[in-house]
Amino acid sequence: MKRFERYVLAEILPLLVGALASVIVLFVLAALQEVIAPLLAKGARPLLVARVLALNVPEAAARALPIALMFATLLGLSRLSSDSELKAALASGIPARRLYRPVLLLGLGVTVLAFLIGEGLLPRTKIEERKVKQEIVFDNPRVIGLGAQEPGGQSLVLRDALGRAISVGEVRAGGELRDLRIVTMQGGSVPREVITAREGRLKSGSNVLELQGGQRVTYQDGRPVTILSFERGTLPVQDVQADLDTGGKALKANYLPLRELLARTNSYRQQHIQAPAEFTALHQKFAEPLAALALAFFAVSLAVFTFQSGRDLGLVWALLLAFAYYATWSVFRIMGENGAIPGVLAAYAPDLIAVVAGAVLLKLAGRR
Repeated sequence: MKRFERYVLAEILPLLVGALASVIVLFVLAALQEVIAPLLAKGARPLLVARVLALNVPEAAARALPIALMFATLLGLSRLSSDSELKAALASGIPARRLYRPVLLLGLGVTVLAFLIGEGLLPRTKIEERKVKQEIVFDNPRVIGLGAQEPGGQSLVLRDALGRAISVGEVRAGGELRDLRIVTMQGGSVPREVITAREGRLKSGSNVLELQGGQRVTYQDGRPVTILSFERGTLPVQDVQADLDTGGKALKANYLPLRELLARTNSYRQQHIQAPAEFTALHQKFAEPLAALALAFFAVSLAVFTFQSGRDLGLVWALLLAFAYYATWSVFRIMGENGAIPGVLAAYAPDLIAVVAGAVLLKLAGRR
């Protein structure tokens, strides 16, 4: 690599690190602003909440890398232009196209890094994040639901793999649960079993719910068949699927490993099942990392164009362009997940827009 190219990289890399750190912080805060405050207010341990925050960093990094690269490239080349260093380089016989090689090589490296984070690290951290959230639940049941109410007026606490919905009427100091109601549902019918208890407590260090002063009623065709009272009992909830922000739903498609997502989409395709969220997520596995290359090309083209036109890109323009890309990416993603446009278009459209815009700017710069 030539000295000029190394000099350009040396200008961009520190800005990339700083921009990446800033964007990660913004992504993490935006993703958790509706969860952190209620968790801490309801007594969740700060250490567990900090672990949830830390586990969101890989997702933030994977999404932030392309945007941070564009931001750093725009600022770095703008600085070189404002200090007349680009003018000096061109005057010494270095062509403007030599700017593309170091930035695109850096973009390729960022693309590979973003893909490795999104494919290798993100699925694991999302599974671990769910475990930590469940640990928060068992550590302090008061954090459950965050105000959500069931039709009967009780807050949903847990939902296990056997279909039991466990709700409480009140959570007292020390984690004591009052007026528990455990319902075993039967698809499309009335409950077939209802367990009520005066009080209960999640046993420390385990996933066992200890009940006191309860009654178990089984039903057939909506009529009670057996009624059994008990003074003490335990209910294992080791298969709990509770989550603080997903209601026990499965992981989103974009958090699944590529192999699993491919198998799922192939199955849907063979069965002619419409699953726009899964197909959009599959294409985004590749489109989101490739955004680094697309945005790097756009940033250099814009820098060359502004230099040829005698203009300067500042911090405000860099921020606006970064926001514009993120807004475009968000709109296309939502449209793809809702089936408004094909998944492949939703995933790659923001990248294509950046490449086309860069090509147009480069062509305009060549006419000057």
